[in-house]
Amino acid sequence: MTKITGVVFIVGLVTAALVPQAASATSYPSWDDVVAARANQADKEAEVTRVTDLLNQLESQLQTATEEANKRGEVYAAAREKFEAADQRTAELTKQAEDARAKADAAKTLAGRLGAQLYRSGGGDLGLNMLVESGAGDAGTLLSRLGSMSKLMERSSVIYADALAAENEATALEQQAKIALDERERLKTIAEDAYNQAVEAQKVVAAQVAENQDHADVLRAQLAALNAAADATVADYERGVEIARQAALEQARKDAEERGVPISDAGWTRPGDGWISDNYGPRTPIWTGGGWTNSWHSGTDFAQGCGAGIYAASGGTVTYAGWNGGLGYHVRIDHGDGIESSYSHIMEGGIEVSWGQFVSPGQRIASTGSTGQSTGCHLHFMITIWGSTTDPAAFLRSKGVNL
Repeated sequence: MTKITGVVFIVGLVTAALVPQAASATSYPSWDDVVAARANQADKEAEVTRVTDLLNQLESQLQTATEEANKRGEVYAAAREKFEAADQRTAELTKQAEDARAKADAAKTLAGRLGAQLYRSGGGDLGLNMLVESGAGDAGTLLSRLGSMSKLMERSSVIYADALAAENEATALEQQAKIALDERERLKTIAEDAYNQAVEAQKVVAAQVAENQDHADVLRAQLAALNAAADATVADYERGVEIARQAALEQARKDAEERGVPISDAGWTRPGDGWISDNYGPRTPIWTGGGWTNSWHSGTDFAQGCGAGIYAASGGTVTYAGWNGGLGYHVRIDHGDGIESSYSHIMEGGIEVSWGQFVSPGQRIASTGSTGQSTGCHLHFMITIWGSTTDPAAFLRSKGVNL
């Protein structure tokens, strides 16, 4: 990041100890200083140097913060990726254990029925009872009864063995599922700790960046005023800073109105205007140039051009806005009730919201890019419910969104 403009949106993930010294601790020139310096060429040149140095200092502070933010984002991304893999593994083992338990229960029921039948037929002395029944003295009848008894005992042995094997399989899978669940919870704690530390640091850096942004706007105006020919330029630039900000806000409102994508009765909408190029679920990993993609695709991809708008799928509060490893520049929104949406591979400088900001359904929040592990410009859209990913397309359809 080499420009101050727009850096307010690239919120870092650095610890408070690494945040640049507060801008308020620096002595900044006033507009009276600028006006006075214009009267003398030597003073003017000194003031130009002073203002330029202060601008460079702000650039350096923000560059350092951004680089550290990227490192912290990589740490959080790695922790989250490990948790998602463990979460998926736990779900698979839990399903296998449930199926095995159902099979074991059915086998035990069958074995129980056979046991009851044997008991009603004479219990453990079934063979003796079959031999002494009337007609057993006939050789043919005796051989027939012996054959039936042999088959029955063989069948009972098979049923017992099946029941025992099913019980052992169910128990083993339940133990594996328990181990996987414990590991999932351990990794979830690590990921949550990394996330919480990142968020707390985000608050500090967001405030610092915003303050630096304000100083940078004024310093640029002062520098322009020092180099301008007319005294009136000072006042013009002061007014121009505010005018530019208001124009940006108005354009954002206009863009939201012109998009015209309907919002469902449940308050949800499409996060992008592109077509769905990849769905949620298993896939063959591909090489992106910066690493291999995962074998499990945790979101839905919307193919759309670089710079195309990315929009909040529903109303909520921004809980993450910055670098996130393989997901590139990334925004997450908390919608309440454990539901979060996230938007990844945003172009550098393309995040248009900041931590803690409330956004409305369909509000533009970023510009499509190809940062992180990506092979082309697209929006990687995810939905998580209490931390676990779910199929975003199915979720949106359940909310009345037409994809």
